[in-house]
Amino acid sequence: MNVADITGGGAPILGEPLPIELGNTAYAVRGRLMDGLETIDHLAAWLRDVRPRLAIRPSDADLLGVTGDDLRLARELRETIRQLAAAAAAGQDADPGAVTTLNHLARQAARWHELRVAPEPHVVVCAEGRPVAAALSALADDAVTLFGGPARHGVHACQGPGCRLHFVRETPRREWCSAGCGNRARAARHYAKVRDHGPHSS
Repeated sequence: MNVADITGGGAPILGEPLPIELGNTAYAVRGRLMDGLETIDHLAAWLRDVRPRLAIRPSDADLLGVTGDDLRLARELRETIRQLAAAAAAGQDADPGAVTTLNHLARQAARWHELRVAPEPHVVVCAEGRPVAAALSALADDAVTLFGGPARHGVHACQGPGCRLHFVRETPRREWCSAGCGNRARAARHYAKVRDHGPHSS
């Protein structure tokens, strides 16, 4: 099988920080809960699709070798991120259990930077252990930075009808994870106004 042929779980990728993107692999379509990491192939496809943004980039062979343990690790990290994102969005303290889990996941693989000189000097991130597990551990480390720094104040829950996604707000007026959710929210408000007050209401 070719990596390009792996079918993903349909989770949206919206350009959010990677920990939020992973959290958003639990999403909803028309109010129905969906799991973008239901299978090993879903995880492999998601990692393929975000690979350019990963600190540790699994090879095609690594992605074709994703295991059930990798999937379990990714889902545990996702649920931990969702808990922390929900707390941050609500302005609440992080659950101590979620903090402990995140720290545990972040230290699953030792990571370090190495210098490469060809074709020109650059830095690469290296890790011990299996590349997929190391990539997830590095993603957990990114989540530590996100939820432990000032960016956590920008984490918001989408206000779109039935949406379960989070985003990091860069502008004060942003209420939705995407333009699609914004359009649905405006349409729902308009429908409610017409229903409650009639089509000629101002």
